[in-house]
Amino acid sequence: MIVRNGNYHEARFATGTAITKFVVCVVYAARPSWFMLLFLLAGCSRTAPEEVESETVVPVMTESAQRGSIRAVIHATGTVTPAPGADLVVIAPEAARIAEMPKAEGDRVRRGDLLVRFEIPSLTAETATRRAEVARAEARLENARAAQTRAHELFDRGIAARKEVEEADRARAEAEASVVEARGTLAASQTAASRSVVRATFDGVVARRAHNPGDFVEATATDLVLRVIDPRRLEVSASIPLADVARVVIGARARLAGVPDEDATSLQVVSRPAAVQPDTAAAPVRLAFVGPVTFAAGTPVQVDIDAEQHTNVVLVPEQAIVREGEETFVFIAAGDKAQRRRIVPGLSDGMHIELRSGVQAGEPVIVRGQAGLPDGAKISVEAPGKDEAPEKAETPAKGEAPRQ
Repeated sequence: MIVRNGNYHEARFATGTAITKFVVCVVYAARPSWFMLLFLLAGCSRTAPEEVESETVVPVMTESAQRGSIRAVIHATGTVTPAPGADLVVIAPEAARIAEMPKAEGDRVRRGDLLVRFEIPSLTAETATRRAEVARAEARLENARAAQTRAHELFDRGIAARKEVEEADRARAEAEASVVEARGTLAASQTAASRSVVRATFDGVVARRAHNPGDFVEATATDLVLRVIDPRRLEVSASIPLADVARVVIGARARLAGVPDEDATSLQVVSRPAAVQPDTAAAPVRLAFVGPVTFAAGTPVQVDIDAEQHTNVVLVPEQAIVREGEETFVFIAAGDKAQRRRIVPGLSDGMHIELRSGVQAGEPVIVRGQAGLPDGAKISVEAPGKDEAPEKAETPAKGEAPRQ
């Protein structure tokens, strides 16, 4: 700063990144006999410190992307149910009273065993009436036959006219038709009466008993009396989203999810819907157990159904995938740096996922430690421990053989 005649002036000089400020005060006296120059250094020169970036090395684990085969899996919810023909539900044919029901819930039954006998008075009376009608029709037929024989004998002797013979023939034909009709009605009545006795149509187990002898029951589906199922013939009825129904083929292999015993969880698709309702979001698919059944009917289960297969594709472990909003990417270990790669995912089997673009086979993909990792971060690749060794990408191809 320069002071001249009471006026202050400031001068600044920039050198590089540092600013040196000089303040010079010059005082002029009124008399020329003395002159004093005061140079005051009021500022100092300082250099701004450089910003030093402190980086943390992140330990990660990697696994090389592999080429192999992968089969898509459709996840669905289902229920263990009896197969067609392995479920017998007993309902009263009419409002009736239960006269006899010898089997209890949980009892085994053999084909032909008595399950329920109903008392239905109306059916008993109906059968008696039809029997009486048959007897009357047969009696009329005997009379018609006798009249026909007599008319023919008189006509042969020239006593009776042709018209009498024709009337006798017609009366016999009508009597025969009446007998046929009466017998048919009796058979229908006996069939209806036979429904009062229900017998087992297959070997099975009583799954439910809702009434006891002496109870009055209605002839409605809601008033179930007894249910028998065959525990050896069970299947899974799974609900599949409509968008995935076309991907399910008959004969495809499947398995129950979350069950350790693989032998007891092996399934096979046996039917798929030929038509669905337009206002529904899912359709039923039936799957049969391949091995012995160890589940009870009505058990809810989760099913994994094999769908389409892709071969010779790039595969990485499912845990390597990072999703942020609509973006999907992985991290590649490029030396000591983490490199973020956007990818286009394909099929997934729950353990591995197909990458349609973004990664080449053989590149080291970070499978652990990539959560929250910025692009370009410093990393150190750690060798997996014996108990933490990541599963190799060839696993889908190995597990694929028994599915085909």
